[in-house]
Amino acid sequence: MNQQLVDQPRASERHPEGRNGIRWRGALGGILAALSGLAAGSVAAGLLGTSQTPVVAIGSAFIDRVPPWLKDLAISWFGTNDKTALRVGIVIVLLALAALGGILAVRRYWAGALIIVVLTGAAVIAAATRADAGQTGFLPSAVAGITALIILRLFSRRLEPLLQGLDDGVGRRGFLQLSAGVAIGAAAVGLLGRVVSGNRAAVADARKALNLPKPPSLDAPAGAQAEGAVPWVTPNDDFYRIDTALSVPQILPSDWKLRIHGMVDREIELSFDDLLKRPVLHKWVTLTCVSNEVGGDLIGNAMWSGVLLKDLLQEAGPSADADAIQSTSKDGFTAGTPLSTLLDDRQAMLAYAMNGQPLPVEHGFPVRIVVPGLYGYVSATKWLTDIEVTRFDQFEAYWTPRGWSALGPIKLSSRIDVPGGKEVPAGQVTVAGVAWDQHVGVSKVEVRVDGGPWHEATLATDASIDTWRQWHWTWDNAPHGMHMLQSRAFDAKGNPQVESSAPPAPNGATGLHTVSVKVN
Repeated sequence: MNQQLVDQPRASERHPEGRNGIRWRGALGGILAALSGLAAGSVAAGLLGTSQTPVVAIGSAFIDRVPPWLKDLAISWFGTNDKTALRVGIVIVLLALAALGGILAVRRYWAGALIIVVLTGAAVIAAATRADAGQTGFLPSAVAGITALIILRLFSRRLEPLLQGLDDGVGRRGFLQLSAGVAIGAAAVGLLGRVVSGNRAAVADARKALNLPKPPSLDAPAGAQAEGAVPWVTPNDDFYRIDTALSVPQILPSDWKLRIHGMVDREIELSFDDLLKRPVLHKWVTLTCVSNEVGGDLIGNAMWSGVLLKDLLQEAGPSADADAIQSTSKDGFTAGTPLSTLLDDRQAMLAYAMNGQPLPVEHGFPVRIVVPGLYGYVSATKWLTDIEVTRFDQFEAYWTPRGWSALGPIKLSSRIDVPGGKEVPAGQVTVAGVAWDQHVGVSKVEVRVDGGPWHEATLATDASIDTWRQWHWTWDNAPHGMHMLQSRAFDAKGNPQVESSAPPAPNGATGLHTVSVKVN
């Protein structure tokens, strides 16, 4: 008897694929269980009319807690694709943990299930604590977790006989058939999730149907386009997007409401139709992100159309003690803006159109705030739903407790766009770029080569102190070899931009843009 036991091979040896074969099947089962759960969660989110899928819930919680240095690092690595990178990263981590859970569940289902339960709990808590989650925002994550547990148990039961060396029909072909069935089912459920979350299509149709006032012209003002510089107008599709919304809010114009309240004489509530009945303002404004590195591309110039915010605030009658507004987005983001910048002559607005078209959904449709001269993190609230007139000593906006300054005036800066690191022939070379100091203005730009003397560039027409100003300089007799170009701008009062280097945090980067160019 004992000799028979000694001679009997282990289960992993009796099965033709051995221990590794059982592991990879368990890992695949865990991954398919997770994908099934994510698909079921998307259906639940669509039926409930919430954006809080498990991936969005976890990603939004991550964004809310990310330190400034990590935010800047992500933007420097991925640019405006930072949210896509975050989504992909979250899915990779979830699937890796699910694969581990699948391997553990073959021998001990409770161990694999524990991983799913912990992930589900994290997603449920993340969704429940979001400002825009509502009372049912946690349910998609709960549905996803329950679905994943059921599918994981299905796989673990089918694989348990392999531990005793019993095939019971679960050979390679049978397992692949089971996996294919679950995969197809998950894909079908995921497709159903897209169908039931039809609000995106409804918003797109409503946006196309809008007939908004058109600006007189979308052409660059006469003389504003400098030779060799980037286009004066930044197309909507190319305009940078930096915000905290992992899932872009979908708001129908007919559902949009804005409440203006707080330290005011009278509270105001506006619908989208109310805005369209008011006088329209068309204005060129250059927006800049505080995360923009020196020479970076997180800046764009567009024609914005909307309603003067000053008029609305004056109708509400702000208290003499008020010094700020706290604006709130549909996704819960808040910005604190100095009240004085909304009541002065810079024409801050509630914008509903961009370059003659309704706002793109990614840029705040149906209504956002545009304030010339301030970085977006303190002013450019997208998907706007609420404005509270208040005081800075009574609240902290989204980015302030994360290490950013409460006030965000844009800093004077300049950028070289051409030649921008490219090889150029010796002789006469055009150097061109843009400079900006919104609501102050740019009076001069200079360029130097290899740390030598500064040369004054030719400025394009000053279309507005609230837009960038383009410039170009002709580099005569450019010699062969590698060279270093730098630019610096001067504001309307003759003050030069800060030359010492500083990172974006806590209130904007400083330094001289430097590019290398090879003259051949």
